[in-house]
Amino acid sequence: METVKLENELLTEKYTYIMHEAEPEYNAPHHFTVHNAKTGEVLNEIHFQCGPIKEKGVNGVNNEDLLNMVAARLRGFQASEFCCRENAMALTKIEEALMWLRKRTIARVRRGVEGTHTV
Repeated sequence: METVKLENELLTEKYTYIMHEAEPEYNAPHHFTVHNAKTGEVLNEIHFQCGPIKEKGVNGVNNEDLLNMVAARLRGFQASEFCCRENAMALTKIEEALMWLRKRTIARVRRGVEGTHTV
């Protein structure tokens, strides 16, 4: 599988960089690798759900899984001496993102298309 580097002007590559498949299925990348910027070593791989669950079964994590993991980390920092406004703002925005994703799922359930490749 050919991969490309994730490009975003807000990303820093001081410690790590991210790669994903060059030609993703279902409109978005599903397989990501996080690499040590100095050695190129793969530190972690993340496989997102590829295809509709009702058609493909559960085969990867979803957006909400990762957002909840980051939120848990930020809550930990906020309960420590590393508490700061920036963490609080990031946590608020992650919680907002989770709310909008949940609203999307609720709307898809109501339309009877949740878990399918139907818009």
